[in-house]
Amino acid sequence: GAPLLQAAGKKKSLNLLGLTEAELEEQFVRGDGPGGQATNKTNNCVVLKHIPSGIVVKCHQTRSAEQNRKIAREILQEKVDLFYKGEASNVFKEKKLSEKKKQEKKRRAKENLERKRHLKEMQQLDEK
Repeated sequence: GAPLLQAAGKKKSLNLLGLTEAELEEQFVRGDGPGGQATNKTNNCVVLKHIPSGIVVKCHQTRSAEQNRKIAREILQEKVDLFYKGEASNVFKEKKLSEKKKQEKKRRAKENLERKRHLKEMQQLDEK
């Protein structure tokens, strides 16, 4: 079980807390949401519970139960890592970082807009 987890995704840069399969409780349920009949008939929605922390993850991103199991474990691992490490978790740090980048981008976009508006006003003044 464990090596498979480390191979999953490109998340191993995060050095997350490992999950032991023994601490996990897995169920397959019928997914909800869009998809109609296809969704209603197949039990490919994975519900994964980390028993010690009580964290539950539901994954129905793909049609394949196998794929969903893998994704569910990745998500759960991040959540469990956050749960135990709090702000010391690399997940938290990376999220903060991407938030910062987003705000930076917004700010720059706003400045560019201002600059363009300013330029337009100047041009209009020239024309008069």
